[in-house]
Amino acid sequence: MRTAALYIRVSTDKQEELSPDAQKRLLIEYAEKHGILISEQYIFMEGGISGKKADKRPKFQQMIGLAKSKNHPFDVILVWKFSRFARNQEESIVYKSLLKQNNIDVISISEPLIDGPFGSLIERIIEWMDEYYSIRLAGEVYRGMTEKALKGGYQASPPLGYKIVHAGELPEIVPGEAEIVKTIFQKYVVEGLTLFQIARYLNALGFKTKQGKNFERRSVEYIIQNPMYKGYIRWNRVNNATKEIKDESEWITEKGQHEQIISEELFDQAQKKFTTECTPSKARPVTEYKHWLSGLIKCSNCGRSMTASKVKQSRFMHFTCNGYTKGKCPVCNSVSENQLIPAILGVLQKVISSGEVEYTVAKRVTNSSDTYLLEQQLLRLDEKYKRIKAAYINGIDTLKEYKHNKELIQKESDSLNNQLKELKKTMVQDNNQEMVNRINSVYKLITDDKIDNLTKNASMKSIIEKIVFNKKEGLLDVFFYYD
Repeated sequence: MRTAALYIRVSTDKQEELSPDAQKRLLIEYAEKHGILISEQYIFMEGGISGKKADKRPKFQQMIGLAKSKNHPFDVILVWKFSRFARNQEESIVYKSLLKQNNIDVISISEPLIDGPFGSLIERIIEWMDEYYSIRLAGEVYRGMTEKALKGGYQASPPLGYKIVHAGELPEIVPGEAEIVKTIFQKYVVEGLTLFQIARYLNALGFKTKQGKNFERRSVEYIIQNPMYKGYIRWNRVNNATKEIKDESEWITEKGQHEQIISEELFDQAQKKFTTECTPSKARPVTEYKHWLSGLIKCSNCGRSMTASKVKQSRFMHFTCNGYTKGKCPVCNSVSENQLIPAILGVLQKVISSGEVEYTVAKRVTNSSDTYLLEQQLLRLDEKYKRIKAAYINGIDTLKEYKHNKELIQKESDSLNNQLKELKKTMVQDNNQEMVNRINSVYKLITDDKIDNLTKNASMKSIIEKIVFNKKEGLLDVFFYYD
């Protein structure tokens, strides 16, 4: 007697399909009728999974793995229809050929085939029709989703700040998350923080992304650019197969029906800033970034930036006043990087060895949202404490568990209270040692040949406002700042 594995799948569209239980019942009836043995451990069932890609189906891969083993535990695979096995003809042929090498057949109980070449031809025609149906269905789904998007309908997982309570209904605002979103826009537009600084700030407060992870520059950037926060929907931005962002002409952005978190004015201000900072006109690709000192060197005569360029018969880059090259500055302050870099490194080394540095403090007005977020965190801790206390009183947690949880909450509460005190301080503290430490970190980075120019440039700009060069007097002034 032959032994069989049953493969049961219900795809994402669920159209013209039997339920998993119905498929299982019919497959077992077929096996009993034809004297085929079935073991419960070799019934592989998958629900809500497309048949286009075999590598996206874990149960399918588990079944194939057993079939490929030397002592495979079954001789045949039973499916309700060939479309359950695969809806991609190329993959269907590959996997069936692989199974044939181990003398394992795939049988569709609702699509019986005759032996011989004609039966193989019919099987290929069925596979082609299944793939064609899948392609046509995908097109219909895409058209339907496009129409819904054009009408402002929402059809994706909600971002931070929103949740969908009931399927098919509009996204609703999550108050605590919405405050994080408001803070991001406030910090970015009003206070002038960079995306990286905002991510670091949120992580310091213990906040998480929608996926429960720490914030990164790109996660803050996604929030800044997402029009959902101003009441719009954006659809068809990403290719689901490759995860690549499509050309903007293919996106659909329409006025939505959900409640907005950010005003359109504030959102548009953020886009203007982002465009200026991240995609400046005539911006050079990172691979063509000329020098890690770009944007830092200033002319002592006119104050304009000195740009780096190649000079004939020299292997070094030369910095020249941008105003001089355009006839707007009468002084030629050109200097070779061969002279400039050792001088700058010398200044940094002197600061590191002496431990003394003059710098300005970039003051930022502490927004009420800073303290508000911390206070909200403390309120949540109070609620958490009430829950663990109730769990102990009701006998759910032991005394040991209660004490452990209470200790963790107390540590977190102490940390938040300390941060709150720091925010409320009005005096400017002496940050000399911290500044020296930062300069030391930057020095190590810019002297590392493995670090790219863009990263070196960003690190220099995190501690240096400008470097003024005076060719006539041979002076180099480095203006440090503490943010």
